[in-house]
Amino acid sequence: MIKICLINGDGIGKEVIPVAAEVLSALGLDIEFTEAFAGFEYFKQTGNAIPDATLAAVDAAGVAMFGATSSPSTKVDGYRSPILAMRKAFDLYANLRPVQSLPGSFSRPNLDLLIVRENTEGLYSGRERREGDTAIAERVITKRGSERIARIAFEQARKRISSQQSAFTVTIVHKANVLKVTDGLFRECCLQVAKEFPEVTVKEMLVDAMSMRLVRDPENFDVIVTTNLFGDILSDEASALIGGLGVAPSANIGQKVAVFEPVHGSAPDIAGQGVANPVGAILSAAMLLEHVGQSSQANRVRQAVNATLAQGILPRDLGGTAKTGEVTKAIVGNL
Repeated sequence: MIKICLINGDGIGKEVIPVAAEVLSALGLDIEFTEAFAGFEYFKQTGNAIPDATLAAVDAAGVAMFGATSSPSTKVDGYRSPILAMRKAFDLYANLRPVQSLPGSFSRPNLDLLIVRENTEGLYSGRERREGDTAIAERVITKRGSERIARIAFEQARKRISSQQSAFTVTIVHKANVLKVTDGLFRECCLQVAKEFPEVTVKEMLVDAMSMRLVRDPENFDVIVTTNLFGDILSDEASALIGGLGVAPSANIGQKVAVFEPVHGSAPDIAGQGVANPVGAILSAAMLLEHVGQSSQANRVRQAVNATLAQGILPRDLGGTAKTGEVTKAIVGNL
């Protein structure tokens, strides 16, 4: 039995996570769903953005699907982002964000790259403070964190070589020419880990150059490994190549727990209208299936998504008129 904890979160998360579960249910697998609560709306109701009961439910299931969070831009006493809280609580140190071409004029062809983002350190480590009129954020890079995210990246490249019988490259992205201590350590650790994977080609690139190259020639990249903030920005940029945040899936991976989520936010401007793009959430569900050893079923889901888009059944953000339920119905039908 596959146990999956569903956390809708805020905004369109309440629309796309249930339909991702609908697609998973249509596969005919032995799946047990549990539901838990988290998000800014839940915080406003209860004073707690992610209760202990939710963390316990995720821990018990081992895998979870999370929707979106409407995090405020200013500090709110007592509030903590649920996804950041889960990353910390379960040490979800690896964020995997694939960028694969989709059928349609909205997507650039011949793309199949993976951004591997360190998920717990860097400028998102939570070490911020005010000293009078000066605000300070500490960028935390550790040897342990750098080595383990590098190992994930090289292991992913090795899997690609095994499945496709071709050479693959890991590109280490940093800014060590300026951030000589922090990114210097990250670069050093990645290059050291690379020695364990002689079959994988290694390159490195400064993050500003990578920002340009992702737009100009993304076809030349296989696996990209980088730090937390850089990975966040680069993966959002890369999603524009295949249709935008609405189609972008991601996985937060730890040793014992994994949380899967679409890259998009809560989109309050369209929440409740039934027009949200469910593809990012459904492709995140495919990543979940792969994680639990159901690779063939994951491929079924991806093929059904591709067939639906190829048929021209497109949500509004991809230039179509199909509503969330219509896209989902077509994907289930194409299974």
